[in-house]
Amino acid sequence: MTTPDHESPAPQPPAPQYKDRAYRSSGGIVGGVLLLAVAGWLGIDAIVSGHGRTPWLALAALILVVPLILAFTLRPAVYANAERLRIRNPFRIVVVPWSEVALLRSGYSNEVVVKSGSKYQLWAVPVSLRARKRAARQEARATADASGGGRRGRPGGVFGPGGLPGGTPVPEGPVRAESDKIMDDLRALLEAHEQTGTAQGEVTVRWAYEIAGPAVAGAVLLAVLAAMG
Repeated sequence: MTTPDHESPAPQPPAPQYKDRAYRSSGGIVGGVLLLAVAGWLGIDAIVSGHGRTPWLALAALILVVPLILAFTLRPAVYANAERLRIRNPFRIVVVPWSEVALLRSGYSNEVVVKSGSKYQLWAVPVSLRARKRAARQEARATADASGGGRRGRPGGVFGPGGLPGGTPVPEGPVRAESDKIMDDLRALLEAHEQTGTAQGEVTVRWAYEIAGPAVAGAVLLAVLAAMG
């Protein structure tokens, strides 16, 4: 019995798969649920109890309003993994490989700038100037407490290692608003994966016809009913 001269190489383990990190606006979700509840209550009441053209007007208004509420509150999301950034905005989905990202910019809104020069706003990561000011005040207060004559925030002090009165620890590093923390996470992913082979590709944009279609139909129906009145 002979053995083959060349043995087949052992199968290589598959490359690790990284789950998407999902970022959404909790305030937008809460507001969207409340708006849907109010719109549904008023619309259904008008459909059931209205007379003449009122039920039809209420139905057309619901067909128009509900997709718009979903688009601007519950729909926006940002998904990121080791390969790409996927941005789900109200009326389109943008997929940007990390190799095509030129800049993640934060100002009065959070945006991703691609190498072609196009900009896409991150609707799911809204900027809150109030949260930024609150974070700045907290950082200034923590810094003052940590260096206040050695009585506060001192390792091994009366409040424990790095402690403040009430058991609150001194934060490590700068205090940041939640949206700024998310942008920091995205920048870290960009820095780690922009040169990897799996992060190559082209930017793709897909319009959300499932949102725009019903909204346009509702607007047309509402306009026809108004014209017939």
